[in-house]
Amino acid sequence: MRGQHEEHAGVRIAHQRKLAGLTQRGLAARLPYSYSLLRQVEEGRKNASPDLVSAVARVLRIDVTVLTGQPYVTELQQDRLAALIRPIREALDLYDLHDVNDLTDAHELRGTSGQGEGAGVLPPAELAARADDLCRMVRATQLSKAAHALPPFIAEATAAAHRERSTARWQTLGSAYRTAHDIATKLGFYDLATIALDRVGWAAERASDPLLAAVRQYMRALSYFREGEHTIGLRLIEAGHRVLSGTGGAGSAAPEARDTLVVRGQLHLGASVIAARAHDGDAVERHLREAASYAERTGEAGRVHWLSFGPANVAVHEVSAQVELRRYGKALEKSRDVRLPNGWPMSRRAHFYVDRARAEMETGHCDAALESVVTARRLAPEQTRYHPGARETINGLVAQRRRTPDSLDNMAAWLCL
Repeated sequence: MRGQHEEHAGVRIAHQRKLAGLTQRGLAARLPYSYSLLRQVEEGRKNASPDLVSAVARVLRIDVTVLTGQPYVTELQQDRLAALIRPIREALDLYDLHDVNDLTDAHELRGTSGQGEGAGVLPPAELAARADDLCRMVRATQLSKAAHALPPFIAEATAAAHRERSTARWQTLGSAYRTAHDIATKLGFYDLATIALDRVGWAAERASDPLLAAVRQYMRALSYFREGEHTIGLRLIEAGHRVLSGTGGAGSAAPEARDTLVVRGQLHLGASVIAARAHDGDAVERHLREAASYAERTGEAGRVHWLSFGPANVAVHEVSAQVELRRYGKALEKSRDVRLPNGWPMSRRAHFYVDRARAEMETGHCDAALESVVTARRLAPEQTRYHPGARETINGLVAQRRRTPDSLDNMAAWLCL
């Protein structure tokens, strides 16, 4: 077993604190946390929660990934995922090349993109279906498969969009860029995820698609949520609602379409967890109520922009919000009432079990917490291995146990902890 592992977040916090010339008491005085808690986190006796990590990163003016250790390069190399990032990065960089042959030459992908020299452009519906297939892979947490297929598809979708310049073509390209964002985020390449979101905005503008633009604002808000920039995150959520203002509803004679209701509801869910990280319980309840009212009207709408919106997602976000508010007992209570629909994406199921594991660990239910992480691994192994919450939960369980069961040893080894 690892003993006191040198790479848990507490050790990184201590290192960065010393580089900044601060004592433990000096750093704690600038945080909404006690000196005692900070000391225990640095010593590995307490779990480094995401909100503590983001608060420390803000104070020290560093990126959150410096403290979480992302991306996890050793694991990515073991899983042969590291080599897949560069082609995605190149595909995003070549967004303004018009010719598919230029694009395939640049990626050395001729013959794999489905387009050879002189080949025609696929019909819009067929290309859109392939974009949906990539979204489906990510939600099934087939990250390696999606990452392999994505660069040549972006090349093909880029060429098609530049040739025909239709709304459907730009929407398909926007979907491909959104998949690039999702893969980069799940693997911890947040700089690449930011570039992908810029490309989503670029495609949404050309498609004149307010829904795609609003989804982009939702994803931007979550990136600021990770960094603990709550005010900016909530402003981006509001910007998403404003983008939708011309699609019917308030101020319009036309009622909002179901797709618009779904995106509005998801924006409120994003706002609920951001408000929770800011410890604003009243705002959390308000946004959850709004989201629930939209969910009553839409029902389960898993494939609308692949947001998995509906009553189940509202219930899952309520658990997440209670965890962020550090109301772990209430989060655990709420988690027992969650009923996940048949066919719900594995990515969302696994994320729920990671949240539940944190609540279980913090309330002393260590065996249950381990079982929840094991369940997340079974449902979505690639996603769970690269999920900072899963890793810190296992670190916390190891720190709390004098003698660790074989199952916990095995999980820690799998996570390279």
